[in-house]
Amino acid sequence: MFVMRAAEVLLGGGIIAYPTEGVFGLGCLPDDLPAVERLLRVKQRDARKGLILIAANSGQLDGWVALPEGRSIPEPDPTHPVTWIVPAGRRVAPIIRGEHEGLAVRITSNPVAAAICNAVDSPIVSTSANLSGKPVARNRIVLRRQFAQRVDYIVPGDCGPASGASEIRDLSSNKVLRPHRQ
Repeated sequence: MFVMRAAEVLLGGGIIAYPTEGVFGLGCLPDDLPAVERLLRVKQRDARKGLILIAANSGQLDGWVALPEGRSIPEPDPTHPVTWIVPAGRRVAPIIRGEHEGLAVRITSNPVAAAICNAVDSPIVSTSANLSGKPVARNRIVLRRQFAQRVDYIVPGDCGPASGASEIRDLSSNKVLRPHRQ
């Protein structure tokens, strides 16, 4: 029921707060540019920083990524989420990439986040649920206090199975750009 409500909100141009592998996230559909702009305002995030897209499977990233022949995004490790920096595909608007050439993507292992992606048959924007520079909401009480009046729907569910923000790696070099944050 709540997954379908989240899908309705996203398809209607809204913003949701939802659980991910390690922290709560804020999201919208990546091709809904007014929603992306609003999300950046809600979070008070500098658009130059770029955003992450999550998907339930690599097929949902078709057109969003432009992987070299023979390359693929690795399957997720549920306890150690990794966000990959990959070549951006033709569907990616500059506001999603920010000042970066690449695109940050992750195949989510969180069942709620994956169900939402499947319900809209699309990747969704995933940025941590916090005001820029402030601590991330790690429980529903803090999430509701900070975002109940700023987003269109708070999706029930728990973060997990990991703890903290995902590691960020470059797919071409496998270099760690940001370690896993507990």
